[in-house]
Amino acid sequence: MSKSIPSFNDFFQVIENYVSSPKQNRGDVVKYYSPSEISQQINLQISENGEDLASLVEYAKKYLELSVNTGSKQFLNQLFSGFNFPAFFGEMVAASSNTTMATFEAAPVATEIERELIRLMNTYTGYENGDGIFLTGGSNSNLIAMFSARNRIFPEGRISGVDGNLKLKAFVNEQAHYSFDTAANLLGIGTENVVKVKADSQGRMIPSELERALEASINKGETPFFVAATCGTTMLGAFDPINKMVSICQKYNVWFHVDGAFGGSLILSPKYRHFFMGLEHADSFTWDAHKVMNIPLICSVILVKQAGTLHHNIVGANTDYLYHSNSVEEDLGEKSIQCGRRADAVKLWFSWKCYGKEGYAKRVENLMAMATHAEEIVKQTPKLELLVPRQSLNICFRYVPKVNVDLNKFNLTIRENLRKSGESIVNYGYIGETLAIRLVVSNGDMQKEDVEQFFQNFMSIANQVESNINE
Repeated sequence: MSKSIPSFNDFFQVIENYVSSPKQNRGDVVKYYSPSEISQQINLQISENGEDLASLVEYAKKYLELSVNTGSKQFLNQLFSGFNFPAFFGEMVAASSNTTMATFEAAPVATEIERELIRLMNTYTGYENGDGIFLTGGSNSNLIAMFSARNRIFPEGRISGVDGNLKLKAFVNEQAHYSFDTAANLLGIGTENVVKVKADSQGRMIPSELERALEASINKGETPFFVAATCGTTMLGAFDPINKMVSICQKYNVWFHVDGAFGGSLILSPKYRHFFMGLEHADSFTWDAHKVMNIPLICSVILVKQAGTLHHNIVGANTDYLYHSNSVEEDLGEKSIQCGRRADAVKLWFSWKCYGKEGYAKRVENLMAMATHAEEIVKQTPKLELLVPRQSLNICFRYVPKVNVDLNKFNLTIRENLRKSGESIVNYGYIGETLAIRLVVSNGDMQKEDVEQFFQNFMSIANQVESNINE
């Protein structure tokens, strides 16, 4: 059967209407529907013979109508948010060319863009002879860091496999991201060999505890090979003391990785670069531009101090059907565990070209100012309790009513009611046994009125929940 073909303008009009809507900035974050209700709102089944392309325009409208508007300044739920037009434009450009980053001949401009951005990002880390590559997220970046550490201490393992007799041990903050456990699992090291080092009351790894754990491991005949610091823990936004950890890692000759997936972008501002003192001595660094830099998912990088590290990881990449020995250009695929790889560097390049180095520094400084403002509101609001002093972009607090209730259940009810109202979305987690509302300020365009609007929405729901108990 014939199928009608809509114009590009029909498709782009749907997108334009969505991103230019007032809701994109300060309106509802989501029109909440349950899973079963979503299935009633949009036909999810695939038919035998397909449908007109014109129907896809209507599906696009419905998809966007039902989706969470992560560009809204009231989306405070994840470690990312915001709509970045130049990066969005770059995403469309990259998707239009639909190339693979494996070889220069398939992606000549994108290859040079990625090489330039790796060079630029290494000017911030201080890696004078560094390298790097774009990956599919911070979790994979942490995986590559541990992979590189394993290959340095046991290069034969690339061919013969992991030697269990080595008893390899990795050490991370007890509040580090779960991706380190996943990496140990995938690499055959085992999650039980990831040692969780004690953190202080603000979530920062205690250097003396790290050294104690390393000594204990060596005394048991084990082989410490990897230590990771975190710059911006997922719950508290804590920064491990890199400078104090560097000397310990050098003393014990272990790979020192810094996971800056969330907080790494603060390095863009000279005002906050002190958080990263000692980074130039670390072996590798994770940096997610899709978080604080507001680049569309996914846009993540691993940077390494020593050029050649990533090439050393790869064996068996001498496939003459893809990588040709007579090529004078560098094929990025030869240092990547992926073959087909999207041109994620392009959208970051478009954004950085637009804002510039100074512009991004100001965006980061604005975020910290908005986080400070949020913390002050919590401190000044009688029924709100700040659970941990703010360190970066995370504010952990809870509502304490006058009535005697289970505060964990009470605050969870507030959060769920607020989420389903669609006015604001904020997440939660636990600090020990205490449920904390975790407000993350990561939308670079946020202003004070947006922060204040969140607390108005939150307090309105909280007062309703408290009133219902009193009744």
